[in-house]
Amino acid sequence: MIPVKANQPTLFAQLKTLPWAQIPIGHQTRDRGHGRSETRTVKAVTVTTPGGIGFPHAEQAIRITRTRTITRSGKTSRETAYLTTSLPATDAHPNDVQEWIRREWLIENLVHHVRDVTFREDLYQARTGNGPAVMATLRNIAIGFHRLSGETNIARATRRANRRPHDLITAITSTNPRTQDPATADVGGPLLAGSW
Repeated sequence: MIPVKANQPTLFAQLKTLPWAQIPIGHQTRDRGHGRSETRTVKAVTVTTPGGIGFPHAEQAIRITRTRTITRSGKTSRETAYLTTSLPATDAHPNDVQEWIRREWLIENLVHHVRDVTFREDLYQARTGNGPAVMATLRNIAIGFHRLSGETNIARATRRANRRPHDLITAITSTNPRTQDPATADVGGPLLAGSW
């Protein structure tokens, strides 16, 4: 499944001009929370017929419309996303597509956003050889370690670890630091319990 944005102008225009008004809604969800209500509508159409879209192996075109209303102000906004997938309709029903997109955004929020914002990954100059892959792996390890340690704010956990690197090294090299009693553990327990 590939999101199609304006930086792919030909494909984007092809998807945008499909007869979406005539295509029935494949799946729709409504959620309330965080001070807003949101409706997500998924429409999908098979595009492998002659004259389909100009994208190799595309089986379906998908349009997801998100309508959000802020509860307090009543202000409504609408966002439309276009995607294409190589899976036929029998293997990628609109409710499946909706679930996959939500999972992708969860990954985006939990990992990629943290790498971009907290670790400022885009500013690093390592762009050749194995450098980018090694640095991405190290960042993912750091994020994973903090999340396994119960941290929800990775930026705060990283600042804390930067101030006390020896505690972090001890926690990583200790055997089963999560099972240590925080009252008797020298470093591992308090570090992982978040009380350092």
